[in-house]
Amino acid sequence: MPTVQPASEPKIDIAQFRDLLERLHPFAAVLDIDVVDIGFGTACLRLPQRSAHQRLGGMVAGPMLMGLADLALYAAVVGATGNPDAVTSSLTINFLRKAPPGDILAHARIHKTGRLCAGEVLLEPAQGGAPVAQVISTWSLPRRT
Repeated sequence: MPTVQPASEPKIDIAQFRDLLERLHPFAAVLDIDVVDIGFGTACLRLPQRSAHQRLGGMVAGPMLMGLADLALYAAVVGATGNPDAVTSSLTINFLRKAPPGDILAHARIHKTGRLCAGEVLLEPAQGGAPVAQVISTWSLPRRT
C-alpha cells in the first residue's frame, strides 16, 4: 500500500484548491475558512473569529470545528492524491478543552494513502496554546474512470 512521501510536491496548490471549492463545494464558503498552506499530504486552514462561529459562553462551536477539520483533511487528501472526488468515510473528534474566541488553526496530516486514506488533525488557537481538539478521519477515493 502506498504511503505518504513528505518530500513530494503537492498535487494541488492553494489557488487551485480554492477554485475547486468554489466549483464543487460552494458550501465550504459558509465557514469563511482561509487556506493557509497545502503540502503533499498536509494542510493548514484557519477558521476566522466570527460571532456566528460561537455558541453560548463565547466558545467556538463544535460543528464549526468539525467542519474546519473535515475541510483541512480534504485539502491534505487532495494534496497527496490529486483526487477531488475523495469523500469522508469516518470522522471522530475528541474535544480536549473549550475553544476560546479567536481564530482556530487546523493542522492536517495524512498518514496513509490508497483507496482509503487515513489522517489526523490538531485544532489549536491561532494565538497559541494547547490544542482544543484532535480529529481522526478516513477518506474513500472512488476509482477514476
